[in-house]
Amino acid sequence: MKRAAFLLFYPFLLAAFQPEANDVYPYIKNESFRRGEYLEYRMHYGIFNIGKGTVKIHDDYAEMNQRKCFKVDVFGRTTGVVDWVADVNDQWGAYIDTAALVPHMSYRKIREGRYKKDEVILFDHEKRKITAKVLDQKTRQYKEPVVYDAPPQVRDLIGGFMFMRTHDFSKRKINDTIVVSGFFEDEFYRLKVLYLGKETVKVKAGKFQAVVLKPIMPANKIFDGENSVTVWFSDDKNFIPLKVSANMFIGSAGVELTSFSGLRNPPRLLQ
Repeated sequence: MKRAAFLLFYPFLLAAFQPEANDVYPYIKNESFRRGEYLEYRMHYGIFNIGKGTVKIHDDYAEMNQRKCFKVDVFGRTTGVVDWVADVNDQWGAYIDTAALVPHMSYRKIREGRYKKDEVILFDHEKRKITAKVLDQKTRQYKEPVVYDAPPQVRDLIGGFMFMRTHDFSKRKINDTIVVSGFFEDEFYRLKVLYLGKETVKVKAGKFQAVVLKPIMPANKIFDGENSVTVWFSDDKNFIPLKVSANMFIGSAGVELTSFSGLRNPPRLLQ
């Protein structure tokens, strides 16, 4: 259960859209987020709160490969009684190109009980190569890097999450399918996402009009069927993830927005 809680973020983090343009860094129009944005979430299993998570876009720009980047960090940890039996404290981060919204580097610092993993992923978009380095927990030295051939404008989890927020659903029809592709660990993914329309959703952070998406989950040992996950995004210019609901083999779980600050646009809260 300790890892399943944070896997709830994957359907909208495991996203790396590929624009049709052939340029190395095609410009992506972004009116949804900016530096200084901070989102906070609670994670629950049934009626029990089991953890919290945050998404932070740092106040200052960073620079990698001579390009300006957003530095983004995602934190997730268990809380309360669950923390005693399933101690989780994970950090995911990335340097995201401000123009093309592709990653130049991503990293993970996973702390889940006795399991630890430190990983750095380097993206060379000009040569279409991905280099993955994993830290040896005993020697504290990085193991031999693994190099992958990559498609153009490939994105990691966080880069896909950021790019997804720039997507325009105003002209989409019910049951339209969006094909999502991305890289995670040692695999490339293509995920179908259904657009289910709009509805009102209430979370701790407020009441919103929301865009509803349903990723078609591949067969796995966590989620109960291909229609097991639903995601709600705010139907405004910010397009922030509001809620995730999932039916898993171990029961029902979810994530919901509890607070926000530093949004680029005024949130569209309902009374």
